[in-house]
Amino acid sequence: MALRGRWALVTGAAKRVGRSIALALAERGANVVVHYNTSAAPAESTVRELRDLGVEAFALGAALERRDEIAALARTAEERTGGIDVLVNNASNYLRVSFDQLTEAVWDASLDVNLKAPFLLSWHLGRMMKARGGGRIVNLADWAGERPYNDYLPYCVAKAGVICLTKALAKALAPEVLVNAVAPGPVMPPDDLGPDERAAITRATPLKRFGKPDDVARCVRFLAEEADFSTGAVFLVDGGRLIA
Repeated sequence: MALRGRWALVTGAAKRVGRSIALALAERGANVVVHYNTSAAPAESTVRELRDLGVEAFALGAALERRDEIAALARTAEERTGGIDVLVNNASNYLRVSFDQLTEAVWDASLDVNLKAPFLLSWHLGRMMKARGGGRIVNLADWAGERPYNDYLPYCVAKAGVICLTKALAKALAPEVLVNAVAPGPVMPPDDLGPDERAAITRATPLKRFGKPDDVARCVRFLAEEADFSTGAVFLVDGGRLIA
């Protein structure tokens, strides 16, 4: 599916990996809706970068823990673009909490943003793609959805759900809409990750380094544009972390 002139919606596209995904799609000629939650100024900066590449772009804000705002995001994106062709469910939160301190509120906050929101956006936009005869959905999972680690229990469960959601959506929306997932490993660690933790992760990763946002973005772009015979698949971009 040639991306030039088509519209993509990338959630969490103001910064970090989401920004790289938006730019990678725009480099192939895709117009981009930049979703953000609280990062309005960085979102507008990303929009300017996208327009400098010669494509159309605009930003839309929505809190992905609120189903009414998710519905409004999907509706407004469709109305302003004439139809979304590519949905990238990238936005997530990464809530660190020990099992002893885990609360229902943390569970809900993680599952709502990391799993429920991708489902609802895919439900709203995927049906429209199917009715129009084509489209692509790319979900951002995580290698921890296959092998959970400590202190992020709700996050790992949510990402495992994203992997299953990807496969279930691929069946539900076939043959018109292709649905795949990218499962990153150690890419752009959180700012509060200490040097000892960084070193331990590097040692435990077969490629002995952290990945870059562009590593993930190139895989997403491949799934959006070139992977014409893949659906329900999960592509690891983890430096071998899962097999370590």
